Amino acid sequence: MHVELVVPALLHAAAAAPALELLLARGRRTESESTSVEDWLVRAFGLGEGPLPAGVLSALASGLEPGAGHWLRADPVHLRPDRDRVLLIPSAGFDIAADEAQSLCDALTAHFADQFSLHAFAPDRWGLCARSAIELRARAPIEIAGRDIDAELPDKRWHAQLNEIQMALYQHAVNTAREARGDPVINGVWLWGAGALPAAAQGPWQSVSAADPATLGLAKLAGMRHRAPGAGAAAWLERAPEDGRHLVQLDGLRGAHALGDAQALAARTLELETQWFAPLLAALRAGRVGMLTVRVPDAGASFEIVRGDLRRFWRRPRPLASHLRTEEIRA
Repeated sequence: MHVELVVPALLHAAAAAPALELLLARGRRTESESTSVEDWLVRAFGLGEGPLPAGVLSALASGLEPGAGHWLRADPVHLRPDRDRVLLIPSAGFDIAADEAQSLCDALTAHFADQFSLHAFAPDRWGLCARSAIELRARAPIEIAGRDIDAELPDKRWHAQLNEIQMALYQHAVNTAREARGDPVINGVWLWGAGALPAAAQGPWQSVSAADPATLGLAKLAGMRHRAPGAGAAAWLERAPEDGRHLVQLDGLRGAHALGDAQALAARTLELETQWFAPLLAALRAGRVGMLTVRVPDAGASFEIVRGDLRRFWRRPRPLASHLRTEEIRA
């Protein structure tokens, strides 16, 4: 079996992770262009040029009819005024319950019934289905976490719409309750991932495991088995076949890194060490896994490890950040 992990922000934590450090040290590294996970998915699934149509792919993964309208992602965000700027905090920076998400989506759907409907694919991942075609290019909110939104806003015809959405959200009882208990209010949605459903998707994997509905939508479009990653590699391996190539996308570090939360990043890296990398190292040693590939798109790095590579004792483990190139350290 060949297990292929895609783990953004993997190399930025100041955390001791012995299994992961050993795998990276003994593996064979290849370099590529630094990129976001979304752009990596576009290339990996053979979609050609253009941004990832995350909205329609998320709808497909969620069992909705992708041809029923014009889809994009409309993820919940907290917009924080900061002097003459407005900073964006993505959903990775706060908790939102399923009932809160559904209530806010229902309210926006009722308010804008003649224009679009809102759908909670997950509490922190929403979609917008518009009646008319939408041309919009914007990055995923996690990519602009903590930044001024001014340079990232879509073209001006959307500004009035976004302001009206912001007002409708702010006045909702969910946000009144959140404000009363000191939680960040959900006072905006970030629109991105527009585009039609691709004619086809393809890749070398027999299965895809991911939490992001856009990735699961790609797998569904390609006819691959798809599911959530689950609690860790041990449980994942119990359900996995003996052979084939399998993609697992682990996004748990991305938010903490984007928000500059070094403590959370270290803690979540240690969780991945315990739940994924230590069990996969054991499975590699035991022969249950024949090859392991670890991809870090934002670092432009991939590490490929087979069982025999573990005998390369002269390649000593070193801190994760030492695997970053100079430009990624500066970023």
